[in-house]
Amino acid sequence: MAKLRFGILSTAKIGTTKVIPAMQRGEHTQVVAIASRSLATAQRAAKELGILRAFGSYEELLASPEVDAVYNPLPNHLHVPWSIKALEAGKHVLCEKPIGLNSMEGQQLVDAASRYPRLKIMEAFMYRHHPQWRKAKAIVREGRIGELRTIQSFFSYFNDDPENIRNVAEIGGGALLDIGCYCISLSRFLFDAEPDRVLGRIERDPRFGTDVIASGILEFGGRASTFTCGTLLAPYQRVQIVGDKGRLEIEIPFNAPPDKPCRLWHQHATGADEIMLPICDQYTIQGDLFAQAVLFDQPLPTPLTDALANMQVIEAIVRSAEAGGWEKLRKTD
Repeated sequence: MAKLRFGILSTAKIGTTKVIPAMQRGEHTQVVAIASRSLATAQRAAKELGILRAFGSYEELLASPEVDAVYNPLPNHLHVPWSIKALEAGKHVLCEKPIGLNSMEGQQLVDAASRYPRLKIMEAFMYRHHPQWRKAKAIVREGRIGELRTIQSFFSYFNDDPENIRNVAEIGGGALLDIGCYCISLSRFLFDAEPDRVLGRIERDPRFGTDVIASGILEFGGRASTFTCGTLLAPYQRVQIVGDKGRLEIEIPFNAPPDKPCRLWHQHATGADEIMLPICDQYTIQGDLFAQAVLFDQPLPTPLTDALANMQVIEAIVRSAEAGGWEKLRKTD
């Protein structure tokens, strides 16, 4: 079985607890190296995870001929610079969301990727690859809830640790970039379009300077998606997808567990169905889909331009909240 050899940039928790173990179970993914700014830290993580090579700098990992592709789970402000460095080193890149701090950075990455057409680069929005989202998309596309009219999504957790990177404004902390990006992404995914205009409201924490509660309305040609996300709220997530003849509800839309089935409910004219999805790991699926695109020279499941478009909507939400009114999207050149 052909496998893509991954190197991991940093010992970030999402990598060591979720993504690396998932990719180690993949059919087409093999984790061969991990790097940290501290060699001892990298060696400790490598030993715990059964990874053969550990590097004391990101540069050393990028220089390794044993590494075909890089997974980049660095803090948000380092996504673009180190993804570009990886491309320059001849590595394919799977980069954590959000793609960067703003659309200008996103455009820089899109431009850099265009200089290396042989290399694949994708934003790691793992939720889109879970079977529950494929099922939801198919039900909408087949008209089984009638015409899609509105989407409501909620995503929250509670984290008031001032040392946590999610609460550090300068490096891309805050609710919108961390979890609101999911609500925006799924809206664009299901409507299969970009919003015409948006309306946003943001509450900032005076200690951190980050947005801790953000809400928005995205208008798609007269249809709407609404969302609220928060980092100082009780943990909760749910998505409602409503048409003129039916409704879908996804129970655990984002952090789908890898060890138990997921479910969604489909309400329609003759009743309601509970749809159970088999146990799977969305990070394993994501890694395999990315690897297959590289190994067999296939299109990526999500192009990098989608990441840029998502960032443009996030920025419009922020502008709207600051101005206090509807905001149209600005496209980068």
